[in-house]
Amino acid sequence: MDNLEAYLQPILQFFENQPWLQGGAVFLITFFIASLISWIIFRVLKVLTSKTKSYLDDRLLVIARPPIYYSLVITGFSTAVKIMPITDSLSDKLIYGFKTVGVIIWMTALIRVSKIVLQQLAWSEGKHGLVKPQTLPLFDNLSKVGIVAIAGYVIFQIWGIDMTAWVASAGIVGLAVSFAAKDTLSNLFSGVFILADSPYKIGDYVVLDGNQRGKVTHIGLRSTRLVTRDDVEVTVPNSIMGNSKITNQSGGPDPKFRIRVKIGVAYGTDIEKVREILMEIALAETLVTTTPEPRVRFRVFGASSLDFELLCWIQDPELRGRTLDKLNVAIYNKFNEEKIEIPYSKQDLYIKELPK
Repeated sequence: MDNLEAYLQPILQFFENQPWLQGGAVFLITFFIASLISWIIFRVLKVLTSKTKSYLDDRLLVIARPPIYYSLVITGFSTAVKIMPITDSLSDKLIYGFKTVGVIIWMTALIRVSKIVLQQLAWSEGKHGLVKPQTLPLFDNLSKVGIVAIAGYVIFQIWGIDMTAWVASAGIVGLAVSFAAKDTLSNLFSGVFILADSPYKIGDYVVLDGNQRGKVTHIGLRSTRLVTRDDVEVTVPNSIMGNSKITNQSGGPDPKFRIRVKIGVAYGTDIEKVREILMEIALAETLVTTTPEPRVRFRVFGASSLDFELLCWIQDPELRGRTLDKLNVAIYNKFNEEKIEIPYSKQDLYIKELPK
């Protein structure tokens, strides 16, 4: 402020002994200079950003203009108040108020900037990046809380309020809450880790330790909800999800899922004919993908059968039951048509001697 007053000395001398006019002149001149400087600077920057391919710099430029402009204006306001013939107490309160408004303006701008940057990171990061579309709300809320907390601390410092008592009270309250809501906090932290690590996402088919299988429909900070194939919704606390072994059937580089159809034929059956029939059935089924292509494996010489396995891929784990049904029906009908025996376990009972 002292430097600003030094630059404005000619104006102050022109209105000598008229402090109200001096303050008003400083206010008007500062307002004009702030408008001119911000217009020139952002006009030049807008030309530069228009030549880039990214829209990120254009959006950041639009957000940055108001806080920078108002910071210049508030500086002029504070200088004008210092010159005007008012009490020191009122002058200090007005200056503190101007600074508080400036902090709020900068806080709002930083919240908008953090949201834009996080969105950019979420859509540009790779699969294993920390910021992803599904974790975007979490990091967005955390950034807002952090920015608001810092802004609140700065405002307290502006008004000369001691934060020691507030921090101590918050620590005691936090300790009491942590003991009272231990399970809730456990679920909360597990939910944060699940959203950050992303072992599964909404729409994935997962199998839990207890062989509970379902489609993920919601991932919250407290619990995860699954819908089973019986159309029953299961709510699992995140603390259990975080400490359980989870098989994500939709995970991996591709959401396709491989199914296995086991079939046994009688000893003496033409093996190549069985292979040919199973391949024809798999290739004719529309639910089975052609890439990767189906394959047939002769697994083992069973106790009463030659055991084969038809391996084929489907687009989504949700189609597993329907595809198995169609393949089983087609295999049974085709084997009956081709007179291929499907053996079953049976026992022969020989009577050595009848009782006398």
